[in-house]
Amino acid sequence: MREWGMKTIGLLGGMSWESTAEYYRLLNELTRERRGGLHSAPCVLYSVDFAHIETLQAQGRWDEAGKLLADAALAVQAAGADMVLICTNTMHKVADRVADAVRIPLVHLADTTADAVRARGMRRIGLLGTAFTMEQDFYRGRLASHGLDVLVPEAEGRARVHQVIYEELCVGVVRDESREDFKAVIDGLVARGAEGVVLGCTEIELLIGPGDSPVPVFPTTRLHAEAAVDLALAEG
Repeated sequence: MREWGMKTIGLLGGMSWESTAEYYRLLNELTRERRGGLHSAPCVLYSVDFAHIETLQAQGRWDEAGKLLADAALAVQAAGADMVLICTNTMHKVADRVADAVRIPLVHLADTTADAVRARGMRRIGLLGTAFTMEQDFYRGRLASHGLDVLVPEAEGRARVHQVIYEELCVGVVRDESREDFKAVIDGLVARGAEGVVLGCTEIELLIGPGDSPVPVFPTTRLHAEAAVDLALAEG
């Protein structure tokens, strides 16, 4: 559905709503930058209850989580969305289930991130995210399929990053102490050869920016939003 020359962006959000609010802000800012004036992004948002999703994650009930998000994707498609974004890195574990449920394209977050890394001429990249994202293959493997060598923190660093995401960032708490911990984890990845660092959880951008890393960081929320706006403005 085109509204005044721009396709409608479908968002599966609420995981957490803190980062979904960033998606909404970025989509509208980017649209205004590209189109000028009072233009904003036509969007359809389905925001889930993250407490339910987090329980399914913790219990390994990914089939149920996949069905929930697939049903949400069908809802945004029925509401007129021309594409769908899963507004969280971790839930890309069920991206194939979501993509198979709808006729509209799914804009995959890991693909947009890999494109940005490759555009900078980098091959070895550090990855920060939830334990699911750092330790399982659904995300690391997707990045690797683009020819990237993906490094993750050691066990202690992974545990700390995961803790900060769920216990602080997902509830809007941003602490200087946690930022220092993340910077130490990033330094460890760089020491092992990381040429850049993927901020592979949408909430991490609330805590870490370019000035917190000795190498370039790749903010997945912004990259995902940019890809969506570019697609929404594309002809055809």
